Amino acid sequence: MKFLKTTDKKSSLVALVAFVLYVGSIVGANYMIGHIGKAIPGAHVLPVGFGLYAPSGVYLASLALVSRDLLQRSAGTLPGVVAILLGAFISYFISTPKLAFASGFTFLVSETVDFAIFTPLAKRNFAAGVLVAGLFGEFVDSVLFLTLAQIPLSIALKGQLVGKLWVILLGSLISFLLRKSSLLSPQPKTQGIRPTSL
Repeated sequence: MKFLKTTDKKSSLVALVAFVLYVGSIVGANYMIGHIGKAIPGAHVLPVGFGLYAPSGVYLASLALVSRDLLQRSAGTLPGVVAILLGAFISYFISTPKLAFASGFTFLVSETVDFAIFTPLAKRNFAAGVLVAGLFGEFVDSVLFLTLAQIPLSIALKGQLVGKLWVILLGSLISFLLRKSSLLSPQPKTQGIRPTSL
């Protein structure tokens, strides 16, 4: 994949694996929302604790979070956008057009926020960048996705926020461990698209 421009073989392998995992997490999350768990209007939900339920795809959010940040760090921002578009395209055929559009658009907004927040923070502390960017975008992403997917906020918003909080914390821990393992390059790549208003 020529758009996965990296500086060495290790970074190329990390970028390729992260790209595949990112696409897979988007597709898998949309499949789960459409098919797995308790049915509510517009989605299926699973418990996330405290008696709350969230759209079942939230369980793949930690994979999406980590793979997105690995991909940005190893290959830049543009491959992340390609992964989102590819994931939304595949999701169109295995879930519903509404879920595919809602997740794709929300991921693109998240990518823009991520580029603006994660990239500068990650230069100082990678795990902190994952955590802060995740927490900052959690509420906006949740409201945007649920609204676009026409999933009632009164049923799913609290659970979505709690579920995403768990996966953000887990994703930050995994990112910290990966950073300590020297699997990642010292600095994130920032080449690619510039953030735009969506």
